[in-house]
Amino acid sequence: MREQLLIGGYTRRVSEGIYSVILDTVKGELSEHKLFVGVQNPTYLARDEKDRIYCPAIDGEGGGIAAFQIGEAEVKPLGHVTSPGNPLAYVAVDPKRSLVYGSNYHLGEIRVYQKRVDGSLKLTDLVRHEGFGPKPEQKSAHVHYSDVTPDGRLVTCDLGTDEVTVYDVLDEGKLNLVSIYSAEKGAGARHLAFHPNKKVAYLACELNSTVEVLSYNEEKGAFSLLQRISTLPKSHTGFNGVAAIRLSADGKDLYVSNRGHDSLVHYSVSPLGTKLQLEDWYATEGKTPRDFNFNEDDKYIIVANQDSDNLTLFKRDRATGQLELKQKDFYSPEGTAVMSLRAKL
Repeated sequence: MREQLLIGGYTRRVSEGIYSVILDTVKGELSEHKLFVGVQNPTYLARDEKDRIYCPAIDGEGGGIAAFQIGEAEVKPLGHVTSPGNPLAYVAVDPKRSLVYGSNYHLGEIRVYQKRVDGSLKLTDLVRHEGFGPKPEQKSAHVHYSDVTPDGRLVTCDLGTDEVTVYDVLDEGKLNLVSIYSAEKGAGARHLAFHPNKKVAYLACELNSTVEVLSYNEEKGAFSLLQRISTLPKSHTGFNGVAAIRLSADGKDLYVSNRGHDSLVHYSVSPLGTKLQLEDWYATEGKTPRDFNFNEDDKYIIVANQDSDNLTLFKRDRATGQLELKQKDFYSPEGTAVMSLRAKL
């Protein structure tokens, strides 16, 4: 089987936008690295049910978000929504409400966009966080993640304030505050992944290299701490910054990428999802693993190493969660986002 992957990233050096890569799931091999669509700084990727791609972007007006329609023969631009300043750090699609959410790291903002009939966007709400944390990277709010909870609320992670904030989404995407969870001070709350049981979530903390296991109370729309566990071996004393966090579809295995240690850490997950057990670390065979993702059936993990311009392919044992290196040094420049199109070619 041949599965198409999209790789987003910065366009600071040689990258020209979003790239397409083919994964041969029989051979365990990546090939056919090609430009999918030209766009500046598509550092994260989201796809909706009508094959539209949304990504952070820059144009002549500044930073924001761009939309594209995937067609049989071409990728059609649907326009940018930008303003002076930097682009978003994260984008997510809300199919039930026809909304797209964006996280502006530099301005500490959540942006809500409504989709028009053709898939293009208009800004409908903007919420700015306030506050700071104890570390040099936390001089102001830095929203790094905004996505939909299993019960249909919006949850955000703020690296600058160490907070996870839950909002109700009202008409036309207006946000109403529900609750705020405070992570450990200086943790740098970055990304969140929910367990399939919808009652537990896993918070990746960039600045202190930990994962916080959180219970989620749907009635109150609130989180509380269950466990805190390191992403690093005790022997590592140098710099590290946690990046991506991904949970297998069956909820049994959690993986987190370490930038500095340049590894994926693997945890097994307890049956109820409430406890993590450290299993192993896997070198990513590249520098700065900014993002990674599963292929369609969780049989492979693809890692984008941002600063060494390469993808690394691991085969995953779905029974044990263990990883086997299949390919490294596959050229892909400045990669920061990996997404399977989840369609066979």
